[in-house]
Order: sequence, then structure tokens, then C-alpha cells
Amino acid sequence: MTLPQVCVCYLTRESPAGGTQVLLGRKKKGLGLGNIVGLGGKLEPGETAVDAAVREIDEESGLSVAASALTAVGVLTYLFPHREAWSQESSVFVCSDWSGTPRESDELNPVWFDVAALPLDEMWDDARHWLPGVLAGVPVRRTFTFGADLATVVASS
Repeated sequence: MTLPQVCVCYLTRESPAGGTQVLLGRKKKGLGLGNIVGLGGKLEPGETAVDAAVREIDEESGLSVAASALTAVGVLTYLFPHREAWSQESSVFVCSDWSGTPRESDELNPVWFDVAALPLDEMWDDARHWLPGVLAGVPVRRTFTFGADLATVVASS
């Protein structure tokens, strides 16, 4: 079975205090409603993950990113045996070279968070297992299986 393809990108910048910040936003609609998430979404027919990430960043935050500025850092597979339509495979990118000022969209309201204080308790349960590493430069390739509550990771490999 081929899983639906999605992408997510974590835009980073240096904070005024000299640390690193990442742009996240609370999801306003659709899958993950209410969770804090990275920028991204579904690939359109014929679109590459890189092209989708560039488009989604613009749509969700108003920021402009060149495809060449994205760094591919891994692939995450999400399995939802209790709601198979939610299962998907996500290409993960990071990017520190972008232009513009983040603005709210109908999908989310982008906010900068210190990487040292990620809001993991308000994100999908899997994020705690891999996001801090990715933001520290560690590539990721993992599969997460969610339980009957559709929110809790019950297995990973």
C-alpha cells in the first residue's frame, strides 16, 4: 500500500539572545486541529516534496523560501491502524534561509519558539522522539504507530 505523501519544514533563525528559534503554529483546521505543528501539508499531484514545502511555507506563513535552501533531513512514516485514512509518509526539511515576515493564515498562526523550550506537550506525540534531534542536525527515518486514541504513539521503529 502506498501511503499519502506529505511534507513538513522547520524554519529556523537566531534569536535576539543568540539561541536558535523555530517557526511553529497551532493548527486551525484539518488533521491535527489544535496541535502545534511545523509548516507543511499534502503534496499535490505531480508535485515533489521540495516543491510542496516551498508552496506550503508560502501559503501557511507568507514567507518565501527557495527550493535550494531546503535541507532534507529525513522521512517519517505515520501509521494509524484505527483510522487508516490518517496514515501517511512525511518528508522532513529544515531551512534557515528565507525572506519575509510571518503572517497568520487560515491554517495556522506562526510563532517563533526557542529550540531549547519546544512546546512538545502541545505537539503530536511523536515529535518528542525526533524533533529535538532534527533541530540539532540529526537526520531521522522512523515509523510511528498511533493507538486507538489517535493521539498516543504506541510503537516506533
